[in-house]
Amino acid sequence: MPEKLLNITACTLSPLGDSAIVITFGNGMEYSIHKKIKLLMDLLEDEPFTGFIECVPAFTNLTVFYDPFVVHKDQKQRNDTEISPYEVVRSILEMKLQDLKETKNLSHRTVSIPVCYGKEYGPDLEYVARYNDLTTDEVIHIHSTGEYLAYMIGFAPGFPFLGGMSEEIATPRRSSPRMTIPAGAVGIAGMQTGVYPISTPGGWQLIGQTPTKLFLPNVNPPSLLQAGDIVKFQPISDQEYKEMILKGGLQ
Repeated sequence: MPEKLLNITACTLSPLGDSAIVITFGNGMEYSIHKKIKLLMDLLEDEPFTGFIECVPAFTNLTVFYDPFVVHKDQKQRNDTEISPYEVVRSILEMKLQDLKETKNLSHRTVSIPVCYGKEYGPDLEYVARYNDLTTDEVIHIHSTGEYLAYMIGFAPGFPFLGGMSEEIATPRRSSPRMTIPAGAVGIAGMQTGVYPISTPGGWQLIGQTPTKLFLPNVNPPSLLQAGDIVKFQPISDQEYKEMILKGGLQ
């Protein structure tokens, strides 16, 4: 049976300034859309075109950055026809989209993140429980037994937007955001969960804290998590949290 090719008619390619193209695959946070984004990103990183800089994935699109000067210079060497760098890169991307096969499986790295739930570590845990007519222990159990897909990294350096959370603990954002949220705070906003990698303002409901560093400024890439990772949360005690901090966790 022949492999199913990606339907590129469902994609739209749009310029972003003079050095990037946004490829949009849909309009929702869906695994099928994420798969297409990840397949193209992997292909471009494995087989970069001349002038390629990087790809940045989001929920519904992939932004491809390129050096227009390098693309133009390479085009002039190959062909006397005057074509803009955007047209060159767009043509390349359209050809690569035609090569994508939807039947190809994605490989996902699994990352376990320890979390101390409740009390001073998760000041909104009781609210999340009341909102969903659950006990705090039930919220912890549901949150820590799920598997979450990192759809994208954004908002703050290393911040993972994680999908796949149970509707049983879905809770709206706070009506009044906090001015300061500590690094390592684990929160819920609607049907998503995430971890604040640095201290920043935010409006997510905080249910716990991790000693794990997600933003690693001296490492390449500087984010512990990447789009496509599977995240599992592991409940730990207050004592375990403090011991992990002493061993080199978040400062």
